[in-house]
Amino acid sequence: MAETTENMLAISAHAQLLAGEETPQIIRPSSTRPDNLKKGGVVSDPRLGVELPGLKLKNPVMPASGTCWYGQEIARDYDLNRLGAIVLKTTTLRPREGNGQPRLLKSGEEWMNCNGLHNVGVEQLLADKLPWLEENYPELPVIASVAGNSIEEYEEIAGKLNASKHLNALELNISCPNVKAGGQAMGVDPEVVEELTRRCVQASDKPVYVKLTPNVTDITTIALAAERGGAAGLTMINTLTGLRFDLASRKPILSNVTGGVSGPALKPICLRLIHQVRQVCDIPIIGVGGITSAEDVLEYLIAGAQAVQVGSASFTDPLALPKIISALPVLMDQYGIDNLKNVKGE
Repeated sequence: MAETTENMLAISAHAQLLAGEETPQIIRPSSTRPDNLKKGGVVSDPRLGVELPGLKLKNPVMPASGTCWYGQEIARDYDLNRLGAIVLKTTTLRPREGNGQPRLLKSGEEWMNCNGLHNVGVEQLLADKLPWLEENYPELPVIASVAGNSIEEYEEIAGKLNASKHLNALELNISCPNVKAGGQAMGVDPEVVEELTRRCVQASDKPVYVKLTPNVTDITTIALAAERGGAAGLTMINTLTGLRFDLASRKPILSNVTGGVSGPALKPICLRLIHQVRQVCDIPIIGVGGITSAEDVLEYLIAGAQAVQVGSASFTDPLALPKIISALPVLMDQYGIDNLKNVKGE
């Protein structure tokens, strides 16, 4: 039975709260957090360890960009040291308010968003957000997601972030429109992707990961372009573009008309695309899309990923990531896996 628009938007507001749209003081009280997830005493199973360019991970699980904001907003729920790494909310050259409401909705098990890259801008990231992580979680690997309206903006942000000592890697969100190409998304043109990647690699000493959009005819051509540009790795995939209508008004539900679709339905698509790219690219892959369990993580590793990001699962369960991490060793024992590095498919 389809949810009504009213119900979808009500759930949407709840998800925005979980994702940090409101102030951290309003977010779930820490009293609801299990004692074993509070800060301190995190013990990692060495079998979960994964090494990627610039990243030494105690486990392969990290939040997808945009779902944990800058860490402060979810640190009330569990010790961030449980994570393999943290991927920050996508940062632009200047602060952005994002799109108007509604910009997030739930339909069945899937989510749609048109957040519009709401963020504090690179200067506040450097002055406030990264220092907080360095002070409170000095051992936690940090990945900064960046976006711009032109290759030059990406390059400038990469150069500015190079000054941060508590930043391990960059992730290029290339699903943004290129204002110099009539608004066409950066990530659909192999030549643009190669040049954008090369310029960011030259501007920064940090390893550069490129987050691929699935909204292309052949994702392998984009992956190869990023590899030629010097990418240290790939993150795949970003959300699929979708559209929902309100039956009463006959208008699109989301303020931006279309939005990015995420959730469990994306998993088979993501696995197929990762498997395709793994046949032609040698650089590491961080898989993302529809992951809700430890079983999903193993499937991604079998498909060809070396690590994963968990996104919308956190909207319905704020403790999804630590639960998945805790379940991995048990699942490894069940399937006789002695090391995650040895999980490979045919």
